[in-house]
Amino acid sequence: MDYRERLRNIREDRDLTQAQVGRILSKSQQGYNHIETGRAELKIEDLITLCQYYNLSADYIIGLIEKPKTFK
Repeated sequence: MDYRERLRNIREDRDLTQAQVGRILSKSQQGYNHIETGRAELKIEDLITLCQYYNLSADYIIGLIEKPKTFK
């Protein structure tokens, strides 16, 4: 699974909007949308923030593993 699809699925599973996740990353809704749609790359700092916020490992968020692991 592509990490962009994984990001969207995680966000939707938690009933969050793109605007809400964008605020967590100090981005606009459009800025976050660009990450989910591939118009912008996910910065490592943003990945770390999402790992902490969702309490999920980076390996899971970027699609290297299929089973969710918590962030350590």
